[in-house]
Amino acid sequence: METSLHRSLKKIYAGEGAATEVRLGRYRIDAVVGKQLIEVQHGSLSAISRKIQALLETHRVLVVKPIILRKVLVKQPYRGAGAGERRQSPRQGALLDLFSELVYFTRVFPHPRLTLETPLVEVEEWRYPGHGRRRRWRRNDFEVEDQKLLSIQGCSTLKRADDLWTLLDCVRPEQFDTAQLAAALGIRRHIAQRIAYCLDKMGAARQVGKRGNARIYAPVARRRRRLAA
Repeated sequence: METSLHRSLKKIYAGEGAATEVRLGRYRIDAVVGKQLIEVQHGSLSAISRKIQALLETHRVLVVKPIILRKVLVKQPYRGAGAGERRQSPRQGALLDLFSELVYFTRVFPHPRLTLETPLVEVEEWRYPGHGRRRRWRRNDFEVEDQKLLSIQGCSTLKRADDLWTLLDCVRPEQFDTAQLAAALGIRRHIAQRIAYCLDKMGAARQVGKRGNARIYAPVARRRRRLAA
């Protein structure tokens, strides 16, 4: 079922009067603006990777992948009961969370006809009890009825492999291993390994050697556009 968050983002990116829910061959497209296809994907990018690969053969595609920064939880006694207890979720997202999805998109991005936009959003999440359909030992037994957009706090746009570096809040190193990357970003090493994997597979970095068992990476120099005479 389409969430309010999905509808809101689709309206923002498509604008008024755009064709929505368009059938194109075997695929349904969220919106078409001019010659560009727009896909809003709140779920995993792995679910649309083959679809986007197929569409890119003949069309320009904008993929909108929101990252939830903050979430207000609205607890209802039952589905459809209306507003109930509200509280701020202690869990917060970050732009680096995008790499958890990009690991499934390494065969799709970058592509000359693909743009990937990541709006950083605040949402309301409306919940109701799950009535024991999940494991009994779980305290937080609930179902999500809807997610509603509250605000957009920022947005990152990726078009080229080199744009991946804009997601990292650190100075671009000349060479690095994943332990150094983790220290520079203040994150756990397994997350840094995920980031390095994406940088490598998407062409933003390359492996240049090893230090013991650690792989050493270096950024790939960005190609400069040749100026017209």
